[in-house]
Amino acid sequence: MKRIAPAMFTVSLIISGLIWAQESARTPEQAELGESVDPDSIIRVEVSRVPLLFTVTDKKNRFITDLDRDDFQVFDNGKKQSIREFVRESDLPLRIGVVLDTSNSVRTRFDFEQEAAIEFIQSVLQEEKDKAFVVSFDTRAELLVDFTSDIEKLSNGIHSTRAGGGTALYDAIYYSCRDKLPEDWPPEQFRRALVVLGDGEDNQSTVTRDMALEMAYKAETVIYAISTNRTGEKTAGDRVLRRFARETGGLVFHPSRTRDLQQSFANIANELRHQYFILYSPKDFVADGSFHKVRIKARARGKTALVRARRGYYAQPPGEEFN
Repeated sequence: MKRIAPAMFTVSLIISGLIWAQESARTPEQAELGESVDPDSIIRVEVSRVPLLFTVTDKKNRFITDLDRDDFQVFDNGKKQSIREFVRESDLPLRIGVVLDTSNSVRTRFDFEQEAAIEFIQSVLQEEKDKAFVVSFDTRAELLVDFTSDIEKLSNGIHSTRAGGGTALYDAIYYSCRDKLPEDWPPEQFRRALVVLGDGEDNQSTVTRDMALEMAYKAETVIYAISTNRTGEKTAGDRVLRRFARETGGLVFHPSRTRDLQQSFANIANELRHQYFILYSPKDFVADGSFHKVRIKARARGKTALVRARRGYYAQPPGEEFN
């Protein structure tokens, strides 16, 4: 099966229409994730640049939004880089994927999860410029609602879900990052995020956790997670959600009650609309497929500046496709 590689240095523009194959017995919004794409429909343009969207806060997690280009230093595999472009607090359109666990493992918390997903859509999406899609996952990952700004359509798609089956979390993240989030390009013109609602468990995926994380890097997306674990104890699933968030520059939230969700969603919305953007061209870049660690240092007058960003990128060779 052919895979799209929305890598850091390969811009993929889909010419032929829908990415996900549509089965004749199902509606376009119900296409299963992971179907093949005609390679002739993809145009690839090699570029040598790294775009970074990131958040800066103080020790009390309050946003720092008044920094300038000279307040930042960027290091690529330990080497200091020259910043080509810098934008502060750009209110860019959002492209959000809502990834909803519909497996047996969340059956007792499923109503809470549905309500949380709908609350998020209603509180974050600005219909005049933002778009979102909805993916559910149990035994397999499935596209319920394609990219749209229609909040009612997104909410109805979430309401249509039923709990049951295995848990394919990694597949849902992998195919959402591979097939959906790269549709709008270039990355500096949009803010892309996945919001995962579930318990972090996986027992059915065809890809590994590391493969899903790698694809998130290549899609240049931030992953936020709303944990449905309401036991008060940290679980293995919580650790999985925390790793996806930490590695991509996101956060994990653990609301114990539905009314606690409002603050969590407000935090995500504020963060997505109060980020910095930096673009740089790596020195001595070699497209060898290796992982490059990226570190951003910030200097704020009279306070400690903490940067939260994705931890790196893959230097993807031109034309290579991923399995």
